[in-house]
Amino acid sequence: MPKVLLVIGDATEVLDTMYPYFRLPEDGFEVVVAGPEARLYHMVLHEQPPGWDITRETAGYHLEARIAFRDVKPEEYAGLFLSGGRAPEYLRYDPDLLNITTHFFHAKKPVASICHGIEIIAAANCVSGRKVTTVAKCELDATLAGATFVNEACVVDGNLVTARTWHDNTPFLKEFLRLLKQAM
Repeated sequence: MPKVLLVIGDATEVLDTMYPYFRLPEDGFEVVVAGPEARLYHMVLHEQPPGWDITRETAGYHLEARIAFRDVKPEEYAGLFLSGGRAPEYLRYDPDLLNITTHFFHAKKPVASICHGIEIIAAANCVSGRKVTTVAKCELDATLAGATFVNEACVVDGNLVTARTWHDNTPFLKEFLRLLKQAM
């Protein structure tokens, strides 16, 4: 069964993470959860309540990473999935994760990024010249790294598929699965 690496950390968004965690195996892909360490991580729920200008964060479920970034052999994986939430704000400083990310771009393997996941791709210098979407508050991260931001549910640019938030999960996963199957 081909493997997809699912990147998480504390404050990873629940729906950004759990939808692909369960959806990808339905199409024959093994999901391997990776984090800074192989341990249990605390996910969060993000929702923008009526009248608020920004999302509210509440505690969510927990998910265990089976492997630490430093132990990942990216050549063993068919695709990379970068969840959102606030976790990418600090994960983007992990040199092992940045090396993993650049491997997928250099090998032209499918990469999926939702919400704040774009911060990891930007930090890995892999977004320049690409058309992307992301949560509105990360538009600056994308454009400063040389990407063209569009406010659409899902954008495919070569091996990269991006989405704004978990509200876009259906078209987002449909396109990521299409890329994974094409690459097989």
